[in-house]
Amino acid sequence: MTPFTQLDQIDLASIKRVGLVAGWGRFPIVLAKALKASGREVVCMGVYDHADPSLKEICDVCIFNGLGKFGWATKFFRKHGVEYATFAGKIHKFHFFDPGFIWRQAPDLYTIRFFANQFLLRRSDCKDDSLLLTAIRAFENRGVKLLPATYFAPELLMRRQLLTKRSPSSSQWQDVFFGWKLAREMGRLDVGQSVDVKNRAVLAVEAIEGTDEAIRRAGALCKSGKFVVVKVAKPNQDMRFDVPTVGPGTVKTMAEAGAAVLAVEAKKTIFIDPEETIRFADDHHIAIVALVEEDVDNPETERFFSLSTLERVGVAAASMARPETN
Repeated sequence: MTPFTQLDQIDLASIKRVGLVAGWGRFPIVLAKALKASGREVVCMGVYDHADPSLKEICDVCIFNGLGKFGWATKFFRKHGVEYATFAGKIHKFHFFDPGFIWRQAPDLYTIRFFANQFLLRRSDCKDDSLLLTAIRAFENRGVKLLPATYFAPELLMRRQLLTKRSPSSSQWQDVFFGWKLAREMGRLDVGQSVDVKNRAVLAVEAIEGTDEAIRRAGALCKSGKFVVVKVAKPNQDMRFDVPTVGPGTVKTMAEAGAAVLAVEAKKTIFIDPEETIRFADDHHIAIVALVEEDVDNPETERFFSLSTLERVGVAAASMARPETN
């Protein structure tokens, strides 16, 4: 299996055809367009009941099939000359617990071989990382290497910055720092990526339901609103899968639930449709800020993010130029 740490050994320019395993949401569409804009061919396998049908209009080849068809999917990619592929989009994992889910997917023998320990023999857990690493092994066993989507479209990653007109208040910054540590720990346990906080009390923790449903649950519990949503990557995040993603849907859910601040991890969060997202957030007085680990509990963080863009650039440049002292 090709670990993320070996990406620097792969010549990106030599990859002219990319396989796309597409799940739910806008991310697969945005990525497919970015791949096409870079001059690459896109061979897409969309997941039934998840992937958007419009992918057929964007990709060079696009077929839809169920989650139980890993043998078919690997042969499909190899038939079309795909050596490198990527995952994009969410898989609604709660469907795994629907009665008869496994058999409705009509798994082929190749899929049963790789996932038997999780779904039949119950020897392995069904955490996100466990399932996705098994999926990667299934593809790479037949010569299709999985790479991070951001390897092909690094511009989708958020930079460290305040993105909206409004910044968090002092009390909301305290909620951001408090929530960040909790979200990081939840990520370490592979439970979920986000937490919802107000007055340093946890309103909701994301699990199998996903970020939007966790936000809605927090809104139902916090009638006064103005709570903070914190979403971060897992420690040692494998960027090939399950990368935190935010976009218009996130802030629209926040507005409906009464949330006031979205704090995410810079350099490890995918930002979908940024102009639309920021415009909506500004119209609904929602603050969006992208931080790094070093910002947490730093007394200078609030001041830094309250500066104008040019002032922040100057501060960051001065910090980089400052000589190290022992």
